[in-house]
Amino acid sequence: MSHEPKDRRSGPAEEQPSGVHHSSEDELAGGDCPFGPYQGRQPGAIFEAAKRELVKLMKVEDPSLLNNRVLLHHAKAGTVIARQGDQDVSLHFVLWGCLHVYQRMIDKAEDVCLFLTQPGEMVGQLAVLTGEPLIFTIKANRDCTFLKISKSDFYEIMREQPSVVLSVAHTVAARMSPFVRQMDFAIDWMAVEAGRALYRQGDKSDCTYIALNGRLRSVIQKGSGKKELIGEYGRGDLIGVVEALTRQPRATTVHAVRDTELAKLPEGTLNNIKRRYPQVVTRLIHLLSQKILGNLQQLRGPFASSGLGMASSSEPTNPTSNLSTVAVLPVCDDVPTAAFTLELKHALNAIGPTLLLTSDIIRARLGSSALDSIHEYRLSGWLAQQEDIHRIVLYQTDCTLTPWTVRCIRQADCILIVGLGDQEPALGELEQMLENTAVRALKQLVLLHREDGPSPSRTVEWLNMRSWCSGHLHIKCPRRVFSRRSPTKLREMYEKVFEKNADRHSDFSRLARVLTGNTIALVLGGGGARGCSHIGVIKAMEESGIPIDMVGGTSIGAFIGALYAEERSAVRTKQRAREWAKCMNSVFETVLDLTYPITSMFSGSAFNTSINKVFQDKQIEDLWLPYFNVTTDITASAMRVHTDGKSHPRDTFGVTTSHLVGTLLTSTPKWCCCPMGEGLSHAMGRGHLAQQGNGLEGSW
Repeated sequence: MSHEPKDRRSGPAEEQPSGVHHSSEDELAGGDCPFGPYQGRQPGAIFEAAKRELVKLMKVEDPSLLNNRVLLHHAKAGTVIARQGDQDVSLHFVLWGCLHVYQRMIDKAEDVCLFLTQPGEMVGQLAVLTGEPLIFTIKANRDCTFLKISKSDFYEIMREQPSVVLSVAHTVAARMSPFVRQMDFAIDWMAVEAGRALYRQGDKSDCTYIALNGRLRSVIQKGSGKKELIGEYGRGDLIGVVEALTRQPRATTVHAVRDTELAKLPEGTLNNIKRRYPQVVTRLIHLLSQKILGNLQQLRGPFASSGLGMASSSEPTNPTSNLSTVAVLPVCDDVPTAAFTLELKHALNAIGPTLLLTSDIIRARLGSSALDSIHEYRLSGWLAQQEDIHRIVLYQTDCTLTPWTVRCIRQADCILIVGLGDQEPALGELEQMLENTAVRALKQLVLLHREDGPSPSRTVEWLNMRSWCSGHLHIKCPRRVFSRRSPTKLREMYEKVFEKNADRHSDFSRLARVLTGNTIALVLGGGGARGCSHIGVIKAMEESGIPIDMVGGTSIGAFIGALYAEERSAVRTKQRAREWAKCMNSVFETVLDLTYPITSMFSGSAFNTSINKVFQDKQIEDLWLPYFNVTTDITASAMRVHTDGKSHPRDTFGVTTSHLVGTLLTSTPKWCCCPMGEGLSHAMGRGHLAQQGNGLEGSW
């Protein structure tokens, strides 16, 4: 027998979360407690009485099995007994007081109280039985006395008497409602390997799927044989619910982007839930309404014909709306990967709970052999549990192809390929592995730049060598990212950084918003000279503290937007726009631009030349902020969205090709804003365009 006044793993007192249920003082004094009043009794007598009760509850045939395997603990008010995600779990049998059980919800600021464990009840059984991490936090909000059996001690008891598993499992089932127990028999768990199809277009619809963890992609095949992306699904999303409710064949093919776990809900079970709980129908109507509105938005948008319409951030058509895992893969050893991931974690923490995992962290938490193949199931279960309790899990790969690097790539919803903007755009060893394997995760190129370094350049060369990348971002890093520090010193420095709030205007905060589907885009419309007021709008946003992550526009809005995407300053944008306006007011240049006044009074050559002087040979890919502009293809009567090429008038205004300004179709192309989506790069209106020179002739 052992006696400890307090649990050795108990942490300091914390603030009491909301939703706490209190027991009365009389109850805590032991009025209805099966062990009698606590005051005045010796620890030995308390322990023996409690052990006898535990023997009855667990139906232990030989009471001596509990000898030296049960500890008596007394926890002070505010003590955290066990935390959500703990691997070293135990059984807790309450004697006096009560234990509150909380669970962290991603969409809530505070933990939610699930239930209370009263005297004579156990908590922690499920984690002990399954070997999974603890799915909730156990806290004593008032003084509490309880017995504790560690997982290893319970396994020893189980070896001697296997039937004890049934008794403990019964205490878990007793907490569930009859309805939940029925659903447990009806719902099937299934795993889908990366690349495998969950179902195919035209298959019979007889069930609905719920994504537990992992990622899936929905693709539709048109009559012409062309395949188009419909959406992506992450944790908590319903898959195939529309076809199941309408009893129609599957409209799309859904396959796993990475290893995915799902719950399979048969059609009959879904109907039973609707009958028992009508409010579920209301929720389904809400979800379906969101989907219908998203589809209508696509039909009205410029990508309607290609199936790439952009919906709200909560829609599956936005690939970044529900990313759960992000892998960081360096191009070469010179990339400060550790500092980059710590900086990104700091920015992501402002959006939601974020966990950073490295091979060293895994070995420290799960043991030195955690990455061995024999522990595959245990590691997968632990990582899945971390995804459940965190908004984003960051996986930092090793610099070489190790088992941990392979695991990071397997787990990733999105892979950030991080390089140094001032280096040669050569392929790294890990990138070559990505190119040669069927990795379906979203891939983004991230180029790091020093604060006092030059502007981005040669981005096109980086992208041309990485055709698998669906986009790119330029990140201006603070000096501490490139500082040479040992891992210990680096962690100490960032512990101080984490004490302060992240700067919302930093490039790392912009990257965090992109990864979580919270990109703030500024779209500027046309309007000729009136478009100069766009500068005032940008200045007002800066003064209000509103960051701008992406810029787009048409006509004069494309010009102002390109200036801001290059300068990222309202002051500098205003200065350069003023210089251009003065040039446009030149009478001499205007006279030289006159032509035969049959179809036009001016050739437009002077206008195009003035724009070219502003941007020179600047490429859209080399702008600091993601940028697009819109023109109208008068040959095809369609809108064209440009996200690459030069920033001068052939792309910005298009008056010298078969394109005209975008105001013919829309004066404010807000539909084209898509945060780091795969679809945008495939609908940019490339084609064989007839170049007509740098100006217009006055006659036909």
